[in-house]
Amino acid sequence: MAKLYFHYSTMNAGKSTLLLQASYNYRERGMKTLLMTAGIDTRAGERRIGSRIGISAEAEVFDAATDLFAHLQAALAQEEIACIFIDEAQFLTDDQVWQLARVVDDLRVPVMCYGLRVDFMGHLFPGSAALLALADEMREIRTICHCGKKATMVIRRDASGQAVRGGDQVQIGGNETYVSLCRRHWRAAMGETVND
Repeated sequence: MAKLYFHYSTMNAGKSTLLLQASYNYRERGMKTLLMTAGIDTRAGERRIGSRIGISAEAEVFDAATDLFAHLQAALAQEEIACIFIDEAQFLTDDQVWQLARVVDDLRVPVMCYGLRVDFMGHLFPGSAALLALADEMREIRTICHCGKKATMVIRRDASGQAVRGGDQVQIGGNETYVSLCRRHWRAAMGETVND
């Protein structure tokens, strides 16, 4: 039975690595997969999904104007696809998440989305909010704060390493820009007084 999955976490939890591994498992068994990622994120190169451990794969790209249902319906008409993988799912629009739900319900193909849950200010991304509402299954991918607790938040750092407290929700970056923290250490980094 096809389902819409949302695998979410903070930065540096291994989301892209898990996506590429899951796709490889399908392909190893002779099943075709279709990989997509947000066109805005070119850290691994144009039209690529890459992980911090050095593995990568070609992917189709989407932006806010992409009709994912029409795109995927056309792809499925050309060949049998066992599973669709979406990286950087936080950049999906609300409408696009509904389109992916239609792919699952009407075309009966599983869709696995991987992305961030919250931004550096602690707010849900639109795509993540829609996935939290519509996904059939959700799985948290865990990573840890420097204190050893589960990291659930992320800060954006400026050039001097200080936490940024405002700005655009989207700024593409990696370890040089973002740090995953537990909620307590995120609050402290954002300037809130935290009791010891």
